[in-house]
Amino acid sequence: MSFQANREAAEQYVKPKFERKIGRYGGRRSGPLVIFIGGIHGNEPAGVFALRNVMKALNEKNPRFEGEVIALAGNTRALNKGLRYLDTDLNRAWLPEQVRNLKLKAGKTVEVSEETEQLELLAEIETAIGANRQEVYILDLHTTSSDGAPFSIISDTLTNRHIAQELGVPIILGIEESIDGTILNYINDLGYAALGFEAGQHDALTSVENHEAIIWLSLAFIGCLSTNDIPNMASLRKRLIKASNGLPRFLEVRYRHAIAESDEFAMDPGFRNFHPVKKNQAIAKDRTGEVKTNEDGFLFMPLYQKLGDDGFFLVREVKPFWMKVSEVARRMKFDRALPLLPGVSRLKGAKDSLVIDTRIAHWFVLEICHLLGFRKHYQTTGRLIVSRRKQQEL
Repeated sequence: MSFQANREAAEQYVKPKFERKIGRYGGRRSGPLVIFIGGIHGNEPAGVFALRNVMKALNEKNPRFEGEVIALAGNTRALNKGLRYLDTDLNRAWLPEQVRNLKLKAGKTVEVSEETEQLELLAEIETAIGANRQEVYILDLHTTSSDGAPFSIISDTLTNRHIAQELGVPIILGIEESIDGTILNYINDLGYAALGFEAGQHDALTSVENHEAIIWLSLAFIGCLSTNDIPNMASLRKRLIKASNGLPRFLEVRYRHAIAESDEFAMDPGFRNFHPVKKNQAIAKDRTGEVKTNEDGFLFMPLYQKLGDDGFFLVREVKPFWMKVSEVARRMKFDRALPLLPGVSRLKGAKDSLVIDTRIAHWFVLEICHLLGFRKHYQTTGRLIVSRRKQQEL
């Protein structure tokens, strides 16, 4: 069901103007700070609609709440125009150097719409976190241009993993190796838990409902709310599990097909998130002809909108056995032995980063690094830097 197909159901969502502060609740008792962000892409309003519904329910029912929850809208100007962004992608602008340079513009005239948005959003987040906040969780709510099951995107820390597992949706690992400058990466690099959730297709009413389920379940698992105070608690997780339709629990990104406007890229019709594909299968076209897959796997986030520089991704399953091995190895601090592997050494002055000499190290070295939470940071000729995020652990 789309907003266009059901005008009466949609009217309640499209009338209000989008503003930065959606709502807040709690703050009277000590506990976690949870910040939800909806609509960091302006053509993805479902997260904002869901946050409005949840915040309204909280303030009406007034349940006991440990800590505080704050709900924010991401790109308000783009949301009000129904566009992914106006000048530049707000969710690609969070590299540390970019943020430092942006802060120098605070109080000055800014011509780029998304820079204004970023300064305002950053001010809200930093004010909320404050100087003494220790337990902080930030959840970024999205939808996709293609239809398909809801899923979570995480940097692979144990805290992020455990929260995402509670939701019963597929968990995507390794996307930070393909996309730079997301708000999740920025928050994770500060040492806080940060997770992204994609609830379904942009215009589907089910995406609003899936986001509501995600919000309630997250607040319960983090410890802010008693499950007795959450409406239809038993059915929320069942809803998400059913929507996942038996898909693998864990998947990792294997390939990103980057595009530019000059490529004239167009996905072939009919593909959904997690659509199984075979190697050399034609799935799209550009100005050079057919675009084919480079390996077997699942098609991930195929692009069916005008704006965006990610044509599609390919993901493959990671068996639960290896995820359990990974958790045990991390808790036993096996990472201390990584510099003993051939071609691996610590990066000077950075205890959570390693240098891999790709002329010496074999392929399995990177796989071992992945198991222990290290992901590709950057690469030069013969030299690969992998880093692991420090973070509060459950």
